Amino acid sequence: MHENTLLGKQAAYKSEYDPSLIYPISRTHNREKLPMPRNRVNNNLPFFGIDIWTGFEISWLNQKGKPQVFIAEFLIPVESKNIVESKSFKLYLNSFNQTKYDSKLNAHEAMVKDLSKGFGAQINIILFDVMEYPLNQANMGENIDHLDVEVNDYQPNASLLAVSDEIVEETLNSHLLKSNCPVTNQPDWGTLVIDYKGLKINRQALLKYIISYRDHDDFHEHCTEQIFCDLLSAGDFQSLTVSARYTRRGGLDINPTRSLNPITNNTLIGRLARQ
Repeated sequence: MHENTLLGKQAAYKSEYDPSLIYPISRTHNREKLPMPRNRVNNNLPFFGIDIWTGFEISWLNQKGKPQVFIAEFLIPVESKNIVESKSFKLYLNSFNQTKYDSKLNAHEAMVKDLSKGFGAQINIILFDVMEYPLNQANMGENIDHLDVEVNDYQPNASLLAVSDEIVEETLNSHLLKSNCPVTNQPDWGTLVIDYKGLKINRQALLKYIISYRDHDDFHEHCTEQIFCDLLSAGDFQSLTVSARYTRRGGLDINPTRSLNPITNNTLIGRLARQ
């Protein structure tokens, strides 16, 4: 599938603008494998959502050769045709490093055009001055990592999930999410936040399920969608939002959110300490 690309291979970093470095990967193949619930709320998908990539190494030169440095948030709609492989994303962003632009607007327009083409949908990019980037102020709910559980299964196992007849509204989080990049096999570390109203999720069962991703090879976005769909299949929920905040690698972090309801600013979890 990736034989003719730079993915998983040693590559020289280009420092002059090169949009050909972007490598899209269709979402379709992995979504066909999801346990899709009957209810489809958004363009034949069972969720609303957004993927937020944060870029911490965004730089180019002004016309006098002086470096301009920013933090960027890339907002990709869940309806986009593709994801973009993270190494190719980094290589593309690095190609701005020695490229001169008349203004921040011109660099921004180039990124929006190129990445919208790669993702197969119109995306939004916010460029922050480094000292103005906002940190997390969201309610993370209750952490479940202290629970004493025994784990023997390190591949995703939806049968581990369990719910009770009690109706609750709560937010739970765990820092024990880990999966592996299917291209490079490098570990992807993340924090998972689950906000829901409905049948109460068994917390020990949930923690074991989260840990079961530890040896799983898949992209951040696909892991989050599988977790959402598995939870939706396990219980009856009036509302359900699953957010994953992954640690950065190569100056990028990836943060998918999937929800039964349309996404608002209040839905989103901001940058966490280990990002």
